[in-house]
Amino acid sequence: MDRRGIALLFVALVLAVAAGGGVFLYLKGMPVAQAQGPETVPVVVAVKDLTFGTTLADDHLRVVEFPKSSVPAGSFSTVDSVIAQTTKVFVVAGEPILASKLSAIGGGLSVRVPPNMRAMSLKINEVTGVSGFVLPGDRVDVVVTVENAAGSNVAVTKTILQDLEVLAAGVKTETRNDHNITVQTVTVLLDPEGAEKLALGVHQGKVHLSLRNPVDHELVSAKRTDTRSVLGIAKARKASSRRAPRRSTVKTTKKAPVVVEPNSFTVIRDGKILKQESPTADDDG
Repeated sequence: MDRRGIALLFVALVLAVAAGGGVFLYLKGMPVAQAQGPETVPVVVAVKDLTFGTTLADDHLRVVEFPKSSVPAGSFSTVDSVIAQTTKVFVVAGEPILASKLSAIGGGLSVRVPPNMRAMSLKINEVTGVSGFVLPGDRVDVVVTVENAAGSNVAVTKTILQDLEVLAAGVKTETRNDHNITVQTVTVLLDPEGAEKLALGVHQGKVHLSLRNPVDHELVSAKRTDTRSVLGIAKARKASSRRAPRRSTVKTTKKAPVVVEPNSFTVIRDGKILKQESPTADDDG
């Protein structure tokens, strides 16, 4: 190998060593925090799905590390800071617990009821409750059927309430005839007048729920439907009784003939009534 080739090889080796040294010095000078990742802070999150009205306890919560730049406003860093507070909305597992989702007063369903409104529950089954597909947050109409409302064997059905928000839906256990049965209930939000209508409908007949599209808030004109109109049965007419015309009987009373004495007049004298002929009678005769 000639001297020229040895010189080129030496230059390449020097350049390689210089490049490696530069990379080493650059990596050595990097900040430690940048090499380890972004800075994090503790945030309280839900361990499992929580429904509204849940009073928070230790087994509902845990603390995880969140990137400091991604921490949501209103979050908490310690479990003790949220114990015994009540959730106002649904919280899913892993979701941060925020101050806007909690209520320090009351508990249960009452925290979801706005002023001047009421929450009312009713029992449903798979048929009346849209096969169990009515869930919290849905919008429903209430349809009531009352038997014999328009006569014997004539039922009447009408939509009495529209566009109600479903606050809660679930099942509960009741005891009937010494047996435990499972009953599904739905709780709806309505005004006081609507609560009276619903109570009357539940008392008088059978209540059904019809499910709405969540963005459909139009109130339609609801007319009642009865058995006759659905089955096409004409309304029975009362048979008109034709009576024979009365024969008007006119009672005629025979009056005694009135004898008119021509050319006579009556004179009352000394308490006596006397009839005398007119003096002109003799003249005519």
